Parts: sequence; C-alpha cells; structure tokens
Amino acid sequence: MNNPYAGNVFLITAPSGAGKSSLLAALMQADPCLALSVSYTTRAPRDGETHGKDYYFVDQNDFEVMLERNEMLESAHVHGHYYGTPRAPLVAALQAGRDVLLEIDWQGAQQVRAQLAGVTSIFILPPSIEALDQRLRARAKDSEQVIAKRLAGANLEISHANEFEYVIINQEFSVALSQLQQIVESLRLRYRRQAMMHASLFASFGLAATPSDD
Repeated sequence: MNNPYAGNVFLITAPSGAGKSSLLAALMQADPCLALSVSYTTRAPRDGETHGKDYYFVDQNDFEVMLERNEMLESAHVHGHYYGTPRAPLVAALQAGRDVLLEIDWQGAQQVRAQLAGVTSIFILPPSIEALDQRLRARAKDSEQVIAKRLAGANLEISHANEFEYVIINQEFSVALSQLQQIVESLRLRYRRQAMMHASLFASFGLAATPSDD
C-alpha cells in the first residue's frame, strides 16, 4: 500500500529491555524532523511523567468517548487501563511532511497497519534472551516475579518479529542507532516522498508526481 502523505510513519516495536526507548531518544535528538506520537492513557501519571509529553492522561469516560468517535488509530486495555494512539495529530504531522515514530507493541502495530497505508515497521531484537535477562536485572528496579513476567512477555513479542519489514539487533548501541537512521533516511529518498516535498522542482523537470510502478 502506498503512503498518501508526505511524511512517513515508523512503527518501532521491541520487547522490554531491548533498548528501544534509548534508541528512539538518541534518534530524535539527532534528527529534529522526527515527531514522537504521544499516546492517551487512563492510568495515573507516574513520578516524573508529564501530561502531553509522556502521555495524555484522561479518565476512562473521556477515553471511551474517543473510541466511540473513532479518534484512536489503535488502542488496548492492559491491566485495567486503556492506552491508545490518537489519529488526528498523527495525520496532521504526516500532512505537514513530518516523519512520525510510533513506539508500540505488536498488537498495536497490527491495528495501525490495518488502518494506515505505507507504514514502515521496525522490530528491535536483543542479541539473546540471556542478554535481555541481564539488562532487566541491571536496572535493579524489578522483583524476580516481575522480571520473569517481562521475559515471558518478551518471548511473545519476539514471536511476532516476522511481521515486521526491518529487524535491528541491538548488540552495540551505536551500530543499532546508525542502522535505524539509515532506514529513516532511505524512506525519505523514495520517489513519492521527494516528489511531494519538492513538487516545483519535479514539475520543472516534467517528472510525474508518482513513480511509474504505482
């Protein structure tokens, strides 16, 4: 499916502890043209979280109204709380030519792919389950029970890696970051994106707005 917008959507999925959040933070710091989609949730803010930056914190009634109005691109009910990606700000960013990162799980990725054309999906793998276990323990935040639960969730998440176009193995952070940047840059150089972003130039050369294989 072709992307009808000037901007690109990058679905980024990884098991807990694979380094996804750190990679995305570094990617965005190096590339101000990227926007991170901010989700809505009905859970309470945690220490250090900011409304509008980490999440939009709303009550359950407001969230359910947004669901009824089809304002969510994807949503999930996890541990008694709703989470969802708002459709309107994402589409507005794409129409403005901005590239959007969606930090999302495999279920959310399936929902987005079913509704939005031309998304680029990237799965980030740890170098091994043993390395993932070590990283989770190095955080020194979770109990053995929580770590075991996260590892079980990681195995489920990883089992869906074959649904994604790209896979990055985060063994060395700088290498993984470089690979992520290469994917983003390669999408920006596609004919359709260049034609949309440089319409006058393409018109001056008599070039079509879409590639010949559309």
